[in-house]
Amino acid sequence: MTATATARQLLVASRPVSWVNTAYPFAAAYLLTTREIDAVLIVGTLFFLVPYNLAMYGINDVFDYESDLRNPRKGGAHGAVLDRRFHRITLWAAGVSCAPFVAFLLAAGSPASWLVLAASLFFVVFYSAPPLRLKERPVADSVTSSIHFFSPAVYGLVLAGATWTWPLAAIIVAFALWGVASHAFGAVQDVVADREVGIGSIATAFGAQRTVRLALGCYALAGLVMLASSWPGPLAALLAVPYLATVWPYRSVADADAATATRGWDRFLWLNQFTGFAVTLLLIWYALGA
Repeated sequence: MTATATARQLLVASRPVSWVNTAYPFAAAYLLTTREIDAVLIVGTLFFLVPYNLAMYGINDVFDYESDLRNPRKGGAHGAVLDRRFHRITLWAAGVSCAPFVAFLLAAGSPASWLVLAASLFFVVFYSAPPLRLKERPVADSVTSSIHFFSPAVYGLVLAGATWTWPLAAIIVAFALWGVASHAFGAVQDVVADREVGIGSIATAFGAQRTVRLALGCYALAGLVMLASSWPGPLAALLAVPYLATVWPYRSVADADAATATRGWDRFLWLNQFTGFAVTLLLIWYALGA
């Protein structure tokens, strides 16, 4: 087990394609609140860029090893099948890489920000790790997965001392609904594989068809909630439309055919890049007008 092989495995386990999904919400929330680039912004962004993702996905790959072996979808962007030889080092690397960042952020923050960061990391660990293993608890799995992505934004806001308003809360609620919808739709493609190994999920509990329709409802509601945000935030409601279009073809998919939803999930991964670009333009517009 060479250092190069270990580094490669850790990189794959951290899902580079998803790094921006957690770093960006923190950075945007913190920067738009403080209006300045400081050490806390840089350290926090780096933390949510790599160590946070290594912890979130690395822990998942360790404790999902047996089921991942039986799931033909796993590998690359869809999730690594982490060789047993790398399990211990992955857990150690996750903890060691997070520790200095967390220590710095605790020193820079307030009791309120400590609580948010602690909650975020709690759900990162116990989404996959026993005894809670929330990913196998239907509904809790989608809610927890959503927390992984919107909690960095909440943390950035609290750390920066943002003043909470209803329009600001609307953005977080919409983000949370988007996260629930995205996890639920992602779970659909694994219905058969998960049932074969006895893994529970929102999709195994509700069935593929109802889960897809739940995802559609959450995406639509996320768009509607954005209408309550401050201008130009309501324009972001339109970003729900491509997600609805992507998921809509699978609204009546049968459990036996649920794996076909992988095509929609692949489009979803690319769609996130477009959405991120559009959100960036809206944030720039907001910043220039504030």
